[in-house]
Amino acid sequence: MHLLSGIHHVAVICSDYARSRYFYHQILGLPILDEHYRAERDSYKLDLALPDGAQLELFSFPDAPPRPSWPEAQGLRHLAFRVQNLERVLAHLQQHQVACQKIRVDEYTGRRFCFFADPDGLPLELYEDSGASAK
Repeated sequence: MHLLSGIHHVAVICSDYARSRYFYHQILGLPILDEHYRAERDSYKLDLALPDGAQLELFSFPDAPPRPSWPEAQGLRHLAFRVQNLERVLAHLQQHQVACQKIRVDEYTGRRFCFFADPDGLPLELYEDSGASAK
């Protein structure tokens, strides 16, 4: 019996809420589920939908410390998005001036992947999945 049934959400604290909201909603195309401003915390919270039912939460907090290094800091190493056509997504990102690393091949699965970063430098990965189970 599995105790966990999947990922519900991943939370990201951003330094510039408007810039990150644009990046994840407009450039990556994630639909907005809900958005709130919490005055008592001077903080925004944005819930974005992923196609598999999981969610990405964006938070803004005043004076949040920056990530210490990339991508080998303790904690979340990177967030990987499953894609069907890696070249198509990379071309879209490059049209929006998002720098992407070279395509690499996973030595264990033979699948192709590529890293890029969100506006705060959070490491993001595109992992090509032609329909079989993903990494």
